[in-house]
Amino acid sequence: MLYKFKSKAAGDLIMLEPNGRRVLEIIGKDPGPKGIIEPGQMPAAVAALESAIAREEADHQAAVDEARANGKAAPKAPDVSLRQRAVPFIDMLKRAEKAGADVVWGV
Repeated sequence: MLYKFKSKAAGDLIMLEPNGRRVLEIIGKDPGPKGIIEPGQMPAAVAALESAIAREEADHQAAVDEARANGKAAPKAPDVSLRQRAVPFIDMLKRAEKAGADVVWGV
């Protein structure tokens, strides 16, 4: 399954199911086949995504520091980080909020 996010304020954004599901769960939305994010919900969604990105990066850095302190090889970072996956979605949310437009999927 693919998630295709749409808004009148931005171009369509397509995510594979696991990535779209994760982003929606982070912002507290049901990752069902259809949904809507209204402009009033967007600041909290952006904040939740930015917080999750910061946590992921801090957790990885802590794991690297711990490995180095123990003389072990540093763990590999994910091939594609949450930051890389979420930044286009954050941009869409910011544009949509500014325009007063909804972001929808599955419609």
